[in-house]
Amino acid sequence: MTDERYPIGKFSRPPSNTLSDSERAACIEQIAAAPENFRRAVAGLNDAQLDTPYREGGWTVRQVAHHVPDSHMNAYIRFKWGLTEQNPAIKTYEEKTWAQTPEMRAPIAMSLDLLTALHQRWVTLLRNMRASDFTRTIQHPEWGTPSLDTILALYAWHGRHHTAHVTSLRRKMGWGD
Repeated sequence: MTDERYPIGKFSRPPSNTLSDSERAACIEQIAAAPENFRRAVAGLNDAQLDTPYREGGWTVRQVAHHVPDSHMNAYIRFKWGLTEQNPAIKTYEEKTWAQTPEMRAPIAMSLDLLTALHQRWVTLLRNMRASDFTRTIQHPEWGTPSLDTILALYAWHGRHHTAHVTSLRRKMGWGD
């Protein structure tokens, strides 16, 4: 691996802001699997391991475990806005400072449970959306007007991306799988 920041590579935006039906279904399944995959990645880690950065200058595993549900809650809300408003302007958040709030030092079980519950609800929404719903757009101050297809692909990647941070660190440190 050449860049520890992107163990599965950087996110690649779908061409023309759309996914095929099979690509969309694969992304939904990746989102459905993300909580269990992440839970498996952090299973058995002790506090010292959880407080180890996944790379020099990077977040600790604990911060990543709390970040993923924070990020995915924002994604879920963005989907809801995109479905219920015409091209809504969405609010961003300062993820680096969110990763420093007091609960980020807490045990990760609550965030793993939150991620599981959130994904159950989010996947229920995703599996019941029409194909035309995924063409709806949001206004993002940095990304322009991505479709919900693009947001779907981004967060399918995001779950795999952070899971790979943990699994790569485990391999590097010899912590087993």
